[in-house]
Amino acid sequence: MGHVFAELELSNPRREDLAPLAVKALADTGALMLCIPEHVAVQLDLEAESMREVSVADGRSTRVPYVGPVKVAFGKRFCYVGALVLGDEVLLGVVPMEDMDLVVDPARRKLTVDPASPNLPHARVK
Repeated sequence: MGHVFAELELSNPRREDLAPLAVKALADTGALMLCIPEHVAVQLDLEAESMREVSVADGRSTRVPYVGPVKVAFGKRFCYVGALVLGDEVLLGVVPMEDMDLVVDPARRKLTVDPASPNLPHARVK
């Protein structure tokens, strides 16, 4: 399928005086969370709430800061999530994608709103 990237806007809802950051994020359906590089956390003045242990692709475990809240906006949709601070690019996992009701379109290699709910995010809860 190849890589799917999306243009997002990240901001710190606790610091509305700071301008949001426009970022290019890798949409990864194999990842759960939002991951941001350290320079993004610094620019948004995000506070570390705790440390989290993560397993990386080569099998190593490491501890990374967990920051938040982060407001993630995609077009007219948004959500609030915590983020792991690691890596050199923004990675959008399935938790924020599901929260905003976004889907990966593999044919066009892009992230889009769910065609079944184009005007308002839908969540299935029972």
